[in-house]
Amino acid sequence: MVTVRLPASLQPLAGGAASVESDGATLRALIDDLERRFPDLGERLLEAGAIRGDVMIAVGADETRELDAPLPDGAEVHILPAIAGG
Repeated sequence: MVTVRLPASLQPLAGGAASVESDGATLRALIDDLERRFPDLGERLLEAGAIRGDVMIAVGADETRELDAPLPDGAEVHILPAIAGG
């Protein structure tokens, strides 16, 4: 089981939940599961088959954009809006 932590801006798309559980063994499987359960959330994560440029995903403390990244049992995945500066 993997815990997915959601920022306040995405929580309404997941029924108001700050975190959800998933059995996804890879980041792709996790996003597929989220999209199946919360269609509006899924479309905010991917674009043209890749992680959207305005989304940052971290597995534990490590940022990743690799959809085939394995997710060990008990992992914590954080989905965050990317922050740009100038």
